[in-house]
Amino acid sequence: MRGACRKPWFFDGFNNDRTEPKKDDSFLGLVTQDNTRKDWMGTKQLPYSVERFITEHDLAEKSGPLLVGVSGGVDSVCLLHVLVTLRDKLKLDLHVVHLNHQLRGDESDADAEYVRRLARDLNVASTIDKRDVQEYQAIHQCSLEEAAREVRYAFFSEVAESLGGSTVAVAHTANDQAETILMHLIRGTGLSGLRGMRPLSRWNLPDGKLLTVVRPLLDASREETETYCAIHELNPRYDSSNRSLEYLRNRIRAEIMPKLLDYNPNIVDTLSRMAHIVADDIAFLDAAVAQASTAIEEFPQGILLDNKEFSALPLAVGRHLLRASLKRLLGSLRDIELVHIESILSVLAQPAGKQLSLPYGLTFYGDYKKSIITHGENPLAYLPPLDIESLLNIPGETAVSGWRITAEVIEGKCEVQVSDQLTAHLDFDVTGNNLIIRNRKDGDRFQPLGMKDTKKLQDFMVDSKIPRAWRDNVPLVCTRDQIVWVVGWRIDHRARVTDSTRQTLRLEFEME
Repeated sequence: MRGACRKPWFFDGFNNDRTEPKKDDSFLGLVTQDNTRKDWMGTKQLPYSVERFITEHDLAEKSGPLLVGVSGGVDSVCLLHVLVTLRDKLKLDLHVVHLNHQLRGDESDADAEYVRRLARDLNVASTIDKRDVQEYQAIHQCSLEEAAREVRYAFFSEVAESLGGSTVAVAHTANDQAETILMHLIRGTGLSGLRGMRPLSRWNLPDGKLLTVVRPLLDASREETETYCAIHELNPRYDSSNRSLEYLRNRIRAEIMPKLLDYNPNIVDTLSRMAHIVADDIAFLDAAVAQASTAIEEFPQGILLDNKEFSALPLAVGRHLLRASLKRLLGSLRDIELVHIESILSVLAQPAGKQLSLPYGLTFYGDYKKSIITHGENPLAYLPPLDIESLLNIPGETAVSGWRITAEVIEGKCEVQVSDQLTAHLDFDVTGNNLIIRNRKDGDRFQPLGMKDTKKLQDFMVDSKIPRAWRDNVPLVCTRDQIVWVVGWRIDHRARVTDSTRQTLRLEFEME
């Protein structure tokens, strides 16, 4: 064991094998007992690389403070100390944030106290809180790691908002990057997984808020952060759960990485370089996707694909376009794996009518011209062309343009139950029995249910996010003078059932 190190107040009892530094006239003023300078000199670059990162991403120019997530571990303590050394030069307004996950009892409480005292001694304001991560995990049915991350980032977002900021710096290193890439490989991944973590990313939180997460140490090794902390006698805390092989990341760190190091001592650097190269490739694909965006149309409930246009895309562009659209729809790609993307591409190549179940309750519906990915069932997956005008049989059935419409007149006010989007209840005294079904015309207006004034049908369709490809085929039920129902979306306010309704007209559309 190496010589013991002097123990300042924040010695935590775990790191009792620190090297006692010696004074000299070097840049850092310290060398190791065995005069090995390689690791020590490597830490000289940390402040410069962090300064370059902050300048490159304009972090010092952003409004509000820069939050620093500090767990108390070696990497986060190193990051905080480096930022403090740069604080005056870059005019950084720093604020430490620490969340006690309440998973390790007294050890978690000691971590929080360590961070509180460290922030105080470094003259940095701090916000320290605790949350019940296990309760969150039980409610949301996710892994403990996912629950901890989501609760922690939600906490960061709350603090940032309260302070007028939007950015948090976290201390992921090149070793974390390598482990993350290996995790993605084990679980199955596409290019995005091989890219790993980004130096700057934006998290869409469940409450709709956006948090910017920056990783200034992503090119630094864990050895560098450990050495930096030893030089500055910071003695960070050690998380005993890091020894548990219950978690995949810990198994990769303890079992896989040592074996890989036998094959390639520079495996961490190798995986980091690969992540940078893949990031450049993805940037190229992003540009290609932007040009191919007309093949997919997004709306609040899902994604509409133009089969012909999408199938003509290069396979790599199609994959990337699907992933990008799904990410915007869901907020993240967690649980969306390569196998799901490949399954969608496979079904698209098969005859129409195929369905595919996806994570988050999404379903893919394949059809002749258009296919759709949406939540749950979707009877409007593809609307048949509506190119003729037809009078409805009331009461009775009418077949027109791929639709079967059933009309029923009910005496009195019908107690309208929650119905599907292809069923409507209207005041028969308002509609009468001379109703037609047609598609839209220039200048069409109606008064959407709940509104006081009429509105252009075109504007209503745009505001309702009705895909452009559907708009000419959306059936309209009309009297001679007005639209009474935009089928699948909204009835006219004037045709609604009220307390004075004497007869109720029930219309039901069904695709044949």
